[in-house]
This record gives sequence, C-alpha cells and structure tokens, in this order.
Amino acid sequence: MTASTFMGYRRENGRVGIRNHVLVLPLDDISNAACEAVSNNIKGTTVIPHAYGRLQFGADLELYFRTIIGTGCNPNVAAVVVIGIEPGWTNKIVEGIAKTGKPVTGFSIEQHGDIDTIARASWKAKEYVHWATELQREECPISDLWVSVKCGESDTTSGLASNPTVGNFVDKMTAAGMHTCFGETSEITGGEFVVEKRAATPEAAAKFMKTWAEYNDFIMENKTDDLSDSQPTKGNIEGGLTTIEEKAFGNIQKIGHKTNYIDVLEPAEAPAKGPGLYFMDTSSAAAECVTLQAAAGFVVHLFPTGQGNIIGNPIEPVVKLSANPRTVRTMSEHIDVDVSGILRREMNIDQAGDKLIESTLRVCNGRYTAAEALGHVEFVLTKLYRSA
Repeated sequence: MTASTFMGYRRENGRVGIRNHVLVLPLDDISNAACEAVSNNIKGTTVIPHAYGRLQFGADLELYFRTIIGTGCNPNVAAVVVIGIEPGWTNKIVEGIAKTGKPVTGFSIEQHGDIDTIARASWKAKEYVHWATELQREECPISDLWVSVKCGESDTTSGLASNPTVGNFVDKMTAAGMHTCFGETSEITGGEFVVEKRAATPEAAAKFMKTWAEYNDFIMENKTDDLSDSQPTKGNIEGGLTTIEEKAFGNIQKIGHKTNYIDVLEPAEAPAKGPGLYFMDTSSAAAECVTLQAAAGFVVHLFPTGQGNIIGNPIEPVVKLSANPRTVRTMSEHIDVDVSGILRREMNIDQAGDKLIESTLRVCNGRYTAAEALGHVEFVLTKLYRSA
C-alpha cells in the first residue's frame, strides 16, 4: 500500500497539524478554575487542567516548562490563551509558544481576580475561535506527519500481532519520510541490549544505554530492585505475560524490523535531526507517555492494547488497535482497528499494517478516534521531585 498525502492544517512555522484546537492553558494548579470558566463560556475551546506549576525547581521545573510550552506549540493547536496566577511565569509560557508564530495571549489573576480575568480571557478566546474556525485543511505530503507509539495493558496478543502491526507501520512510514517516536524506558528492561543494537549510530546507542542505566539507577536508589505489580502490571499478568523480559520483547515489536532510531530524546524534547525514528525517555504510564510525546510535537498516536487500555489525549488523537478477540468483542467502542484476524490467519502482518495506515490517515483527515468520541482527554504531567 502507498499513501503519499493527507489533509492537514499548515501552521505558521511550517509544521502540520491534524486538529485545530483553541487551547485554554493554565500555568498552574490554582488557575484551573479560571481556565475551565473560560472554556465553559466559549464553545469550541479545549481546556487542559493539571496539578502542577507551583514551587517546582531544577530539572523538574525545566521539564514542566518544556511540557507546557510544548503542549501549546503542538501543531494540532491553532491558538492559545494562557492563564496564570502571576505574570512572570505566565509570560514565560506565552513567549515560548509565540516562537511558533501562532496567536497566543496570557492573563494573570493577581491584581485582577478571577471575574475580571475570566471576562478578558473569554473575549480573547472568542476572537481566536472565530479565527481558527475559518482555517482550511490543505493537502500535505506524508513526510509532514509526526507519529508517536506506545502500548498499554499488553498481553500475549500484543507481542504476537498488534505490536508487530505498529512495527510494520513504522517500517513503511518512516521510510516514507515521517518522524516517528517510541519510548517506555522501564518497559524495555530485559530487552535493552536489543534496543541498543537498533541504533543508527554508536552515539545514539551510547545515549540510549546511558538513559536506560540512569533509570535503573533511579530504581535502585529508591530502595527497590523489585518492580512486581508495576512491571508487569496486573493486566499484563492476566493477559499471560509472566516477566518484564517477556513484556519487553513484545514491546520492541513496535519499532519493526528495518528501522533504526537516530536519536534519544529527553522527556518532551522535540526531535531535531530530521525525519526518522526517535526514542524518548518516558514513563510507561499511558497518559504520561502520550502527554510527553504530544509536547514534543507529535500529532497522532498509535496505541496497541491487549486487555483494553482506554487512554486518550486532549490534543493528540490516539488510534487504538487490538488483536485480542475478547477485547475487540467486549470493548469494541474503544477499538479503532481490529487486527484479531492475524491470530485467525485471516490476515498477515503486512496486510494489518496497511489497514492501520489507512485508518490512521482517515483520522489525520478528520475522522474522530474512539477515544475522542468517548471524551477521553487524559493529560498527566511527569513530575521528578517533591515540591519545594
């Protein structure tokens, strides 16, 4: 199968989005109420409340800013209203997003109060909605598409069928010039030397092993060498996965057989080495991982699931696929692509990959994913340290 174009929104900086959100973005936890009030006032806006943004420091604060600014910069976002308690950090977010050229305005609550701030921000949000809703999709080459991948509630069918389907997609579409990204540092444990060998350069391999070793050291520093009940999860065990090593080798199937990763990214770091496959240091928790990848600029996400993870994201559509016949039957409202035919020998991996490409491009052209239709907008920031 060949797919060379899709219909997207060309942004001011040249990137292409597949959604057209007007985002109401809180700087901090205590600005959530004002942002939600603005979104309630102005239909057609997307609000992302969250729990952080106060008394953070060091690398934790850097990651926070990178994630929030990156969220506003994502090409699926047309314009942004930022609200914070004070102007200093609010303006930092605004200035970071403004580098993309997209419309963005900030409001601070101190010395104004909620009511006045909500009123002023609502007027601006209304202006942005009118402007954004007149933007038109245009035909774009497939090389303009950035796709991230992660699996969840994996089971034996994941490593056998749905993850290899994603791997087939990655092999085909990375070769066509896409940016692609995988992560889940903890979930590669036991297969780390295999991933090391999939690096395109010795530098990328060394960078990956350093990243994985630092994660391992972190686990040991926190007085445990046992990830039982976390890796594998209860759902993984229910689905027949007995060890983290077994889970890891199924996970690795998502990067295919022909594609080598060209760089290793910090959490929420945007790729800077051109088209190709990237590894990002992320949690294996679904909402955290997708949040970080969206903040790095990825616009559509592929999510194979065995037992039935129901994750969504407020700005990056999540395409759910499964090869588990029971999950496809009992949780059909969550599944965008049924590849259970692989296990019945009704289709092969190559055919399933083509089916996933077709379904993903339909989403890129405007079709809602199951998670979008069901209202799943999970947004979870990764926090490194306790607050000051």
